[in-house]
Amino acid sequence: MLQDNARDLRKRMTEAERAMWSLLRRKQLEGHRFRKQVPIGQYIVDFACLDARLVVEVDGGQHNESTSDVERDAWLRSQKFRVLRFWNNDVLTNPEGVMQMVLKALEAKR
Repeated sequence: MLQDNARDLRKRMTEAERAMWSLLRRKQLEGHRFRKQVPIGQYIVDFACLDARLVVEVDGGQHNESTSDVERDAWLRSQKFRVLRFWNNDVLTNPEGVMQMVLKALEAKR
């Protein structure tokens, strides 16, 4: 069931998610491979680099002060994942800044 939901989410990405994916795909970040709409445990994360244990979430206003996101992030951290969250607006208006933050997180893992 989770796999089916992930597959459906891949087909229905938001504009900001599509913009982020164009920045992450094809090992553009120092050869790190990201996947989109990845099931991890009971959750589906927007993007993940499994080797670096890095999750990247792109959020709209519905995530503002979301307690479920807090719980989800805590669970992901308990599984040794680091979580980066970006607002849709940041991805769309400042893609270079967003990519610099993702690169910093990838470099910190080394």
